[in-house]
Amino acid sequence: MSSSVIWIGRAFAFAWNFLLCLGAALHAHDTAGALALTAGYAVIGGAIAVWALLERRGAVAGAAAVASGRAWVLGVVCAVAGTLSATHEGTLSVVPAAIAALVAGQDCVLGVAASVTGAGVLCALATAVAVGNAETALLVGLPATIVGGLLIGRQLGVSRVQAAQAVELLERTRELQVQQRRADVLDERTRIAREIHDVLAHSLGSLSIQIQAARAVLADGGDVATVLEVLADAQRLATGGLAETRRALHALRAGSFSLEDELRTLAGGHTRLHEAAVEVEVEGDGPGGLDPAAAMTLLRVAQEALVNAAKHAPGRPVRMRLEDGEDEGHVRLTARNAMGAAEGRAAGSLSTADSGFGLAGMRERLLLAGGSLEAGVRAGEWVVEAVLPLAGRHDPAATKDVTEGARA
Repeated sequence: MSSSVIWIGRAFAFAWNFLLCLGAALHAHDTAGALALTAGYAVIGGAIAVWALLERRGAVAGAAAVASGRAWVLGVVCAVAGTLSATHEGTLSVVPAAIAALVAGQDCVLGVAASVTGAGVLCALATAVAVGNAETALLVGLPATIVGGLLIGRQLGVSRVQAAQAVELLERTRELQVQQRRADVLDERTRIAREIHDVLAHSLGSLSIQIQAARAVLADGGDVATVLEVLADAQRLATGGLAETRRALHALRAGSFSLEDELRTLAGGHTRLHEAAVEVEVEGDGPGGLDPAAAMTLLRVAQEALVNAAKHAPGRPVRMRLEDGEDEGHVRLTARNAMGAAEGRAAGSLSTADSGFGLAGMRERLLLAGGSLEAGVRAGEWVVEAVLPLAGRHDPAATKDVTEGARA
């Protein structure tokens, strides 16, 4: 509640108290009654002034002192007003008593509010009996009015707390939305950077192989036509790399990505460039349960496997198998090629054409997505096998453990 509203309320309380005091003095049956009513209203006015002073000096006195002073002021107002309300001339004084109970119910804890209200009720009943004004209407009406003020105050207090909680919740929700938007932007940037890196690594790796082939042809005294053909293939690789980057980003943003089509396109390009047959086999209806980012990860694994095959086993056929794994809850991609002279090393030490540890990077990327990657020799073939869980079957706790382990 704003300070202006509070001060307006206090001014109204002073005005109401003055009018009650004036009316009581004018209509009192005797001088003693008029003096008693005037003294009572003066006490109430003084209590309201003390309350205003406490609120004014709240920063100096402290919150505990202000709360304690407010409780005593409200108790005095309710008790005095309750006493006056039971007299023959001061029935209207029940209004300040009810207001004091209302404010106590709204601003004080339940025990304090009940004590303030009880003081007003007891004083009203005791005074009514003492002055011989024990009519049934007064004995019931005065306590009911004061207690009604308490109940209204408690309800107003609950509504105020709920309103404050709603405002705080709204602010927290807005903060969380801002943080979520920032996290989404960072996540999108990370995904885009990862895809661009992987596309460039694949394209530049293939370019490196083509450049090495051109140098070998020139070193052997080859003809210009062969060199030009190799360089033309390198140019096509560069153009294809740019197109693939655009396609990858479009797939991530559009939310649609056909892994099977991309694998066949990749296989066709590898066959044209390296004159090595690539067989793509898809089991079932394809991995329909994968999101675009996960499908893109498997595509990068296939690219890395083909780059390694072109480098270490040139001209050897490659077989890729994609299993939807709907019953097992995961998708499996397997790439096999005959062993080359340089392909007998361990999977962790394989260096791709761009001088990076491509399979090691793919393994980490799959682990973060809840999957796994294995690379090694099986039955005389070099085998790269990647496994990813289908959508909704990835355990976030596992990813968290892998991430924390990688940071450690």
